Amino acid sequence: MKTDTIFYTLFQNLPSVLFELLSSSAAVATHYEFKSVEIKELARRLDGLFLPKDDFPQDPIYFVEVQFQKDDDLYWRLITEAFVYLNQYRPLRSWQAVVLWAKRSLDSGVPLAYKTSLAAGQIQIIYLDELVDTSSDSVGLGIVQLVVAKESEAQAKARNLIKLVQQAPQSNRKNLLELIERMLVYKFADKTRQELEAMFGLTQWQQTRFYQEVEEETKLKTIPRLMKVGLNAEQIAEALELDIETVRQEIAKQSGQNS
Repeated sequence: MKTDTIFYTLFQNLPSVLFELLSSSAAVATHYEFKSVEIKELARRLDGLFLPKDDFPQDPIYFVEVQFQKDDDLYWRLITEAFVYLNQYRPLRSWQAVVLWAKRSLDSGVPLAYKTSLAAGQIQIIYLDELVDTSSDSVGLGIVQLVVAKESEAQAKARNLIKLVQQAPQSNRKNLLELIERMLVYKFADKTRQELEAMFGLTQWQQTRFYQEVEEETKLKTIPRLMKVGLNAEQIAEALELDIETVRQEIAKQSGQNS
């Protein structure tokens, strides 16, 4: 799973994280909707866009970029996309660009043409590896710090994060646990789900949507092998405990790719 996808999933489910990173009140997140918006002129989408709700006309639009590798063109691209969006949608609002670098050494610096915007605070830059550890207070920032943590520190951070989630209100606990699962699968990609369960004492994540999605995806990958040994769709569905229509769709997809 790509790192930017991890962060955009986090923003989608826990938008307060952005405002905590900006040292603002997490409550400001209730003013916003996190969206992916098409930019027609560039034939692409903006994946990290925080749009204020109509009830909060004073709040700016945030264009957010997550970067975990060196990219000398990032600022040029981000500001270009921001202005193309503004021209296309003509919002009656101010705006800010936020860049989340994994670490400072990846950042080649804001181009001279945009230095004025940086000085005015219109471009905000955050280095994730330099964040103060607040994982004992904030689940969202704790998840961010888990993603960027060194392997030697990641297991302890994950355990502390799980303990914090277990103290959250019951209504939020399942969604938060699912977010952490996504981060664990990303962070410990070399571990099986069974190993992760043993490492972190996770006994309830089988009930979450993400676990079920991952489990189904794993089963689907075994279908070609079962087809090769002569099993038909009904037999495969029964063996893998999958819906017959799901199996047929996967078989049709595999057949299309091999034709």
